[in-house]
Amino acid sequence: MLAHVEPQTSLVVRDGLAGVMYQQALELRQHLGTHRDLHEHYVHSSNILSRMSETVGFIGLGLMGRPMAKNILKKGYPLIVHSRSQGPVDELVAAGAKRATSPADVARQATRIITMVPDSPEVEQVLDGPDGVFSALQPGTIIIDMSSIAPGPARRLADRAKAKGATMLDAPVSGGDIGAIAGTLSIMVGGELDAFNSVKPLLEAMGNPEKIVRIGESGAGQLCKLCNQMVIGGTLVVVAEALALARKAGVDAGKVREALLGGFASSRVLEVHGERALKGTYKPGFKTHLFAKDMRNVVSTLAETDTAAPVTAVVQQLLHATMAAGRGEDDNSVMAKTVFELAGLE
Repeated sequence: MLAHVEPQTSLVVRDGLAGVMYQQALELRQHLGTHRDLHEHYVHSSNILSRMSETVGFIGLGLMGRPMAKNILKKGYPLIVHSRSQGPVDELVAAGAKRATSPADVARQATRIITMVPDSPEVEQVLDGPDGVFSALQPGTIIIDMSSIAPGPARRLADRAKAKGATMLDAPVSGGDIGAIAGTLSIMVGGELDAFNSVKPLLEAMGNPEKIVRIGESGAGQLCKLCNQMVIGGTLVVVAEALALARKAGVDAGKVREALLGGFASSRVLEVHGERALKGTYKPGFKTHLFAKDMRNVVSTLAETDTAAPVTAVVQQLLHATMAAGRGEDDNSVMAKTVFELAGLE
């Protein structure tokens, strides 16, 4: 009974405090602005109080997950974290997070749980494995899987979550480590609309609010991420070919890139990966072996849907060559190096 009363009491206190703040603001409205301003102030105050009472679980503190979790902390959310490597966990705990001993331990303490792990098997292990999230799931929990996996497993896991009284969103991201650190990621979401609306403020702690888009039902976010990777791969290869042509012709490739950035050929790939290709600096970023994993999911989904993608097929072969050269741990922009070598360039 006390377990039921305590959260209800917290809600009463929180809402009461927000109401007091609102009433005091109304009494001072002649000094503080219009009624609309005061209403927005009340809503903002309520949101802050709600955020402070909502514990978020974060599982997977890798190259992307660690800065994403830090941004959640910066927004004032109580945070509990778990990861295979203890170094990042120690770092987050030092920043104010709480340590969990397992995914199940996260589920016992949080009703908003984010997973950010490498691939489908890892997501399934974290959620449905021994001592996984599903083994200790609280009713009403919303799971947000921000990993990049195939749409099929995303839909199956969402069904499993639903059967246990929870909701699961697939919400892969784009923007690399730069976007993760800055909190400006693009986030592509699949799943129930009500759940999406409920956790949108949490997503905004990690991403650009204008680039957080619900694509459709479960699996739609992952399908969108595959489309994203197709565009990145194709653009990266063409950028590398253009830079190779400039170099072979004896023209300053850096100046060519600068000029292209000012015109219709401009893109984020040309800006970021183009610079990495010219400087030969391929520190990840987003590792090539993870990009290769995403492209395998692309190829299998193309086959499942009978979709022709001849440009993507060429990109896939160049990616195979890049992996065969032992560059899987480099940033995926290292594919440019493969293109340069085919052109006889260092």
